Amino acid sequence: MLPPEPTPLLTICAALNRNREERHERLVHDYFADNCVYQPSDFKIRFLLRKNVFQRIANAIESRYEYFQMRYDARGKRGFTGLQKCAAAIKLMAMGESPDSIDDYMRMLERTARESLYNLARGVIETFGDKYLRKHSMNDMQRLYVAHEERHGFLGMLGSIDCTKWIWRNCVVTWKGQYTSGHLG
Repeated sequence: MLPPEPTPLLTICAALNRNREERHERLVHDYFADNCVYQPSDFKIRFLLRKNVFQRIANAIESRYEYFQMRYDARGKRGFTGLQKCAAAIKLMAMGESPDSIDDYMRMLERTARESLYNLARGVIETFGDKYLRKHSMNDMQRLYVAHEERHGFLGMLGSIDCTKWIWRNCVVTWKGQYTSGHLG
């Protein structure tokens, strides 16, 4: 008796209907429609970005890069929209999730989510880099110092990750070794 003939890969892939159109409609209905389900404050919590900034990035990237434009594959199936790819990529960056987690909401494969993240990062650098990713001028640094002081009450903390640039009574550096037994240094 002969073993059963293997199922062609195309048949397996075709059986999995990811329903990209419905997922796009759901994304629009949840976040971008006039009477959307979630408010802008919810959007900012989920994407760590204001909705208008997200839309500006997504529109600029979609108009500039073919990868983010909705296309059809060789079978005539609709691909993901630029909005879906940007939402997936920014969600990955914002929440530090794995690319596989995007499948739950977007029905997007891990590989597509990873490619979207990579292409979005490159696109943002190329599109917005000259204006927003430039080296700080002295004027920029002064404004950052003032803003930081107003919010946190510390002077001169730009670029300081630890407390080495601020003298205070309970600085972490003075605590060094306080909780060690001494036999290991």
